[in-house]
Amino acid sequence: MKRAYELMIIIDSDVSENDIAAVITRTEGLATTEGGADAIKSTDNWGRRKFAYEINHKNEGTYVVWEIVTENPGLPNTERQLRLADDIVRHKLFRLPEKEAARRGLLGDGEPAVAG
Repeated sequence: MKRAYELMIIIDSDVSENDIAAVITRTEGLATTEGGADAIKSTDNWGRRKFAYEINHKNEGTYVVWEIVTENPGLPNTERQLRLADDIVRHKLFRLPEKEAARRGLLGDGEPAVAG
């Protein structure tokens, strides 16, 4: 059974602009290896943002969000690798509810979002 997930990482502010692309590619590679070749449905780079509070003596980082659809529950190897990565300040992987995943068009027939 396919499940939809959303993965967010915050890349350390000490990582140079050139190396940010490498971190993104590495993370996509982890998710693709574990979840399948077509696991990643979208990537959204939010860019550098200021934190609401200080984390590890840092005040900002680069946020990146992926929508992932896979049959592998929880992507345990990806989570483990993200926990061990020194260039990632925080990460969060959570399963999207079926209704929200369908609304986004990740599972089954999606409905377009309505603004307002």
